Amino acid sequence: MQVKVYNTKASEVGQLNLDDSVFKCEYNEPLIHQAIVAYQANQRQGTKSTLTRTEVRGGGIKPWRQKGTGRARQGSIRAPQWIKGGVVFAPKPRDFSKKLNKKMKAQAFRSAISYKVANNELFVLDELTLEAPKTKLMAEILKNFKLDKRTLVIVTGEATGIVRAGANIEKLTVTDADLANVYQLVSNVAIVATKDAIKKIEEAYSL
Repeated sequence: MQVKVYNTKASEVGQLNLDDSVFKCEYNEPLIHQAIVAYQANQRQGTKSTLTRTEVRGGGIKPWRQKGTGRARQGSIRAPQWIKGGVVFAPKPRDFSKKLNKKMKAQAFRSAISYKVANNELFVLDELTLEAPKTKLMAEILKNFKLDKRTLVIVTGEATGIVRAGANIEKLTVTDADLANVYQLVSNVAIVATKDAIKKIEEAYSL
């Protein structure tokens, strides 16, 4: 499989051969869904915590006698119906993480990026360098490619300048080839990757 290679002005400068074992895989929606659910679950901290009625301080004595006052019977001022009382079924710290084995995770990535290639949503750049880490320069590159939707830029090496240049652009995500994941591929409409990033992905996911 071949794809066109562009410069930052969106002019074609050549072609690049892609590894079919990575970029020409069958679309597996259930596997991609499973990978995204696992990714999002693993992002959850699970640290929220509130107190039940047994953990709230105070309320040891019965507020008033059981009968004869004309008021509803109460056993503790720390019961859930009281202000400053405990919480019913209080949330406690828990682990939301889900496990997905390496082969499934890798196949989900191959399937997702193959879908982008098949739908002409992958743009390969010869190189991506900026004179200065300025938002204006990055925005100009996106404008050249007419990318006004959610876009993922995949680079390699020291890309701090590119990350800074894209930080203030809405709907733009910049990531390293080593850190790119299925969620980013699916949640963005277009993918822009350098030739070096493509090579790195092939090295990591080729069969």
